[in-house]
Amino acid sequence: MGLFDRKPKVIEAQEAPRVMSDSYLSFGTYYPILVTRQQALQVPSIKRCRDLICGTIASIPLEYYKKSTGEKISAPRWVEQPSKSQPRFETIYFTLDSLLMYGVAYWQITETYLEDGRMANAEWVANSRVTFVTDSTNSYVTQYFLDGQPLNMSGLGSLITFQKDEGILAIGGNTIKAALDAQNAASVALATPSPSGYLKNTGADLPPAEVQGLLAAWKSARQNRSTAYLTSTLNYETVGFSPKDMGYTDAIQNLATECARLCSVDPYYVSASMNTTMTYANVQDERKQMVAFTLQPYVSAVEARLSMDDISTAGHYVKFALDDTFLRTEPMERLMVLEKMLSLGLITTEQAMQMEDLSPNGNGS
Repeated sequence: MGLFDRKPKVIEAQEAPRVMSDSYLSFGTYYPILVTRQQALQVPSIKRCRDLICGTIASIPLEYYKKSTGEKISAPRWVEQPSKSQPRFETIYFTLDSLLMYGVAYWQITETYLEDGRMANAEWVANSRVTFVTDSTNSYVTQYFLDGQPLNMSGLGSLITFQKDEGILAIGGNTIKAALDAQNAASVALATPSPSGYLKNTGADLPPAEVQGLLAAWKSARQNRSTAYLTSTLNYETVGFSPKDMGYTDAIQNLATECARLCSVDPYYVSASMNTTMTYANVQDERKQMVAFTLQPYVSAVEARLSMDDISTAGHYVKFALDDTFLRTEPMERLMVLEKMLSLGLITTEQAMQMEDLSPNGNGS
C-alpha cells in the first residue's frame, strides 16, 4: 500500500539546528564583544579580506548536479536567484560576510513549493536581527526569533542556518581593536598641531616684542629658503615625533599582517610588508592556493547547507562552478586536453564543443 503513497514528505532537516560553536551560542558571554562589524570594516586590511573572500565567491555561479551520475541538470529557480528582491550576487555576498564576521549566517524562507514544502525563495537576514533559545544542554536551537517575533522552525518563514566557525569578531576582537587603536593614534598625531622646534636663546633675555619679530622673521625666511643662519646666542632645537618615529607605521603594517592571518588570507593580498614572498609558478597556481587555504571553507559551508534535504531534492546537490570560472585553465591547455580525450575516444566532437561553450555549428547560435 505504501509503495503508491503520494503524500508529501515531511522535511525536518532545518528544525532545531545543532549549536557548533561557543560564539554562536552566546556571543557576548563566551567572547566579550570588543568590536562591531562596522568597526571591523574600518580596518583597511579587514575590508580588503572581506571583499576578496565574499566578492570572489559570490561572483561564481551556482550549479545543480545529480549525485548518482555527477551530471549537471536544470536547477530550481533559487539556484540562480535565491531572493526575488535582489541579485544572487548580493545574497551570497552578505551570506559570506556573515560567515566571516560571525561564523553563522541566516536566510529566511519567503516562498515554498506546494508539492513538497521545500524552499523556493529566501532572503538573507542580518545577524543583529536574530535571537534564539536552546534546549537544556545548550546543544540545539529550539526557537528562533526575528526582531523579537518567534518564527516557524521549518517551512515558510523559517530560517536556514549556515555555520562555519566562531567568526573573526569573536576570536579576533583584540587584534581588530589593536588595529583600530593604531590607526587612531596615527590619526591623532597627524591631526594635532604641535611645534616642530624652538629657538633657544643662550644670551640675554629678549623683550616679547623682539621675540615675536624674531619668530616672524624665522617663519618668513623658511618659506623662502631652507638654509638658516643663527647667531652665537641662538640654537634651534627640534621637538615632536612623526608617526613613523612613534612606531605607528610599523604597528599598522604588523597588524595588517595579523588581520590577514585572522581571515586566513595571504598578507600579500592586503599589501602588508611582512611575508610578501610569493612562490606561485603562475596565476593558476596562485588561484589554486587561494581556493585551498582561504575560499574553500566558505564554499563548502554554503554548498553543504544548500545541498541538504530540506532545500535540494533527494539525490541532488549544489556546487559552485569554480573549475569553469575562477580555476579555468588557459585556452591552449584546455585544447590540448580536449585533443587528447578526442584521440582516445573518451568524448565526441559535440561533447568537446559543449565543454568549450560552443554550439554545434560554431557560430554561437
